[in-house]
Amino acid sequence: MEAIILAGGLGTRLRSEVSDRPKCMAEINKQPFLYYWLKYLEKYDISKVVLSLGYMAEVVVSWIKENRQNFGFTIDYTIENEPLGTGGALRFATEKTANNDILVLNGDSIFMIDFDNLYQRYLQTEACIVLALKEMKDFDRYGSVIVDKIGNITSFEEKKFCKQGLINCGIYLINKEKTNLNNYPNKFSFEKEVLQKRKDIFGFAYEDYFIDIGIPEDYHKAQREIANKIL
Repeated sequence: MEAIILAGGLGTRLRSEVSDRPKCMAEINKQPFLYYWLKYLEKYDISKVVLSLGYMAEVVVSWIKENRQNFGFTIDYTIENEPLGTGGALRFATEKTANNDILVLNGDSIFMIDFDNLYQRYLQTEACIVLALKEMKDFDRYGSVIVDKIGNITSFEEKKFCKQGLINCGIYLINKEKTNLNNYPNKFSFEKEVLQKRKDIFGFAYEDYFIDIGIPEDYHKAQREIANKIL
């Protein structure tokens, strides 16, 4: 399988801690956050990873050129000349992929699920997109995802305080042919224009370790936790 890592965001909420590089390059125990995602992907049958870059892309490109030989798959990248939104960035990155089934990951969070299990569920549903979800309690930082008994997503709720619910952790398996991103404009939101409007999308909950370094508090938490869980 091929994977795309969306890593082109501005990272404004983390700017107080990391001002000289994009979020995916925020240092965790002397390695960029991206390093841990790539090492985790080595556990699976991944043939190629495409990095979708934008803000301060040159920092990532330089690091990849120096370190790509340390990973067991091909690493390529795309660079947005202007912000394209999550959908436009994903569409652009798919131009570097050859397979129909693509694993899509957010570059500023890690969810250590079993990708083989997610892939089997994806095949069983025959959906255009399958999401990895996590149950959380007492949260307001994320929107919640509502699913029916078989995992079909019925709605996405806006960010608000939620006593208990499922969140979208930014991991998708997409069918490139069924999703047909080329039918969308060059700039668009994947979440609003695809996830919230399509009816053939499933989500499945996992209990594995998850962390999003988008805010300073969780960035510091990652310093204590990630290396021990992945390496």
